[in-house]
Amino acid sequence: MSEGIAIVENQGVIEIHIDRPDKKNALTADMYRAMTAALADASARDEIGAVLFAGKGDAFCAGNDLNDFMSGPQGGEAAFAFIRAIANFGKPAVAAVQGLAVGVGTTMLFHCDLVYAAPDARFTMPFVNLGIVPEAGSSLLAPATMGYAKAASMLLLGEPMDAQTADHAGFVTAIVPADALLDHARKKAALLMTKPPGALAATRRLMKGDPAVLNQRIEEEARLFRETLASDEAREAFAAFFEKRAPVFRR
Repeated sequence: MSEGIAIVENQGVIEIHIDRPDKKNALTADMYRAMTAALADASARDEIGAVLFAGKGDAFCAGNDLNDFMSGPQGGEAAFAFIRAIANFGKPAVAAVQGLAVGVGTTMLFHCDLVYAAPDARFTMPFVNLGIVPEAGSSLLAPATMGYAKAASMLLLGEPMDAQTADHAGFVTAIVPADALLDHARKKAALLMTKPPGALAATRRLMKGDPAVLNQRIEEEARLFRETLASDEAREAFAAFFEKRAPVFRR
């Protein structure tokens, strides 16, 4: 469907593989669009019961490709369209995560029902470091999932969380050896396909709660994201990133 995204259909499960390993699976606008289209396809087809996200190579997803993201508004538009799509996806989502999961590579996981991590998985949400705010509802879901203190270390300090800490914090379902990770996630997705679909869907809706609250937060984040992206702080942070130097912020 797009260079960098491979779609595999496997016995009622649509697998969305982020397939840009030479760039640590950093996402471009076209890749976001391909994943959004895959979710729409899965939603529309009764025979599809779940989706599975995975990354090729030694990383799950290094977040946005910043060169692509900063090249024009299409990057942000495609990213937020994907965020809305995964947040409102009405069927179970499973993820198999190895190596780096940065930015949206972490925040998208809050919308997955089952997250299996390899021992080397490393989750980072460095939004504040770039002078911007979190997205995908993570400012709401991170404290709710792992507690305020752990969420603050990730969102305010930009500190990474390793697989074992993420497991203890309730962010991942289980840690699985890297060589068995994808097969394990596939087996769990296949197991979901054996459950009564009506009861499964209703239980999932009950667990996730009122979608209006989440969608309101996603839109509030999106507004602030656009505002902060245009700020002097973000300009300095991004310049420092590309110039490989420490940023200097004025108080």
